Amino acid sequence: MYFWKQLSPSTPHRLAAGTAFGMTDTGTVRPSNEDNFLIDASLGLVAVADGMGGHESGEIASAEALSSLAQFLRASTDPDSGMAAPNFRASPFDPESTDPDAIWSEDILSGMVTLHDAVEFVNQRMYQTNLANRRGDGGGMGTTLTGVWQPAPGAPLLAFHVGDSRLYCYRAGQLTQLTRDQTMYQDAVDAGATENLPPRNLLLQAIGPSGDVRPELHIQAVQPGDLYLLCSDGMYGSTPDERIAALLADARPDQLGDCCKELIATALRDGSRDNVTVVLFDCD
Repeated sequence: MYFWKQLSPSTPHRLAAGTAFGMTDTGTVRPSNEDNFLIDASLGLVAVADGMGGHESGEIASAEALSSLAQFLRASTDPDSGMAAPNFRASPFDPESTDPDAIWSEDILSGMVTLHDAVEFVNQRMYQTNLANRRGDGGGMGTTLTGVWQPAPGAPLLAFHVGDSRLYCYRAGQLTQLTRDQTMYQDAVDAGATENLPPRNLLLQAIGPSGDVRPELHIQAVQPGDLYLLCSDGMYGSTPDERIAALLADARPDQLGDCCKELIATALRDGSRDNVTVVLFDCD
C-alpha cells in the first residue's frame, strides 16, 4: 500500500529569486489527496502536480512526476551531484519558439531544451510504468505538472505546463493567468461555444497516459515584487480570479503561509469538491 507523503514541508523556502511557501489539503469530499507539490531551493524549482487514476494511483503519479523532474534537472545541470544524466532521447524541440523577439541568451535557450527534455522524460517514465502494468491505453495513472524553474540566479523563470493546474503572476495589482488549461472545456470556450460545454475536467493531455506529450513552455522575466501562484484546479474551480487576486493583494513575504491557508479556506468555502494545493513564490 502506498502512503501519501507531502514532498516539501509547509515552511518558507528561500530560493535565489525569493521565498516560496506551499500547502495542500485533501478537502471535504475526496477520501485521499492526489495532489502534491515540490519546492527545491537548490535547483530553483517550484512545481505542483494533480494526480489521477483512482485511489493511490493518482497519489503515486503526482509524487513520482515531481521527483523524476527534479532528478532529471539535477543530473543534467549539476556535475557535482554524482547522478548520471538519464539515457533518454527526447523529441526535437526548437527553443527559439519560446523566444520570438530574440532577446534571451544561448544559456537561457539551452535551459529551455533541458526543461523540455525533463518533462518528456517524466512522461516517458510514467507511460512505461503504465505499459508494464498493462494500462497503456490511456487508462493508467497520470498527473498534471505545472511549475517554474530558475536555472541560475538572476535568470528568468522558465515555466512549464501540462494539464489544467495553473500558474498565475500577481504584478502591480493585476492577476494574470500564465498557463492555458489543456482541457476540452477550454477548447470549446476558445472556439466561441456557449452551450453544451464539455465538463471542465476532461484533459486533452497529461503526464503518463500517452507516450506523446507536448508541454507548454515559456520564458517569464521576473520583476521585483512579483508574486507567483501555482495551484491545482481545486483552488480555482469554484473561486473566481477576482477573489484570488483580492487575497494575493494582502500577501506579505513573511506571511505567505497565512495567505496559503486563506486561499485554501476560501476555495473550500466556495464549494471546491477537490483536493486543493497552492504554492506562493514571492520574488525579491
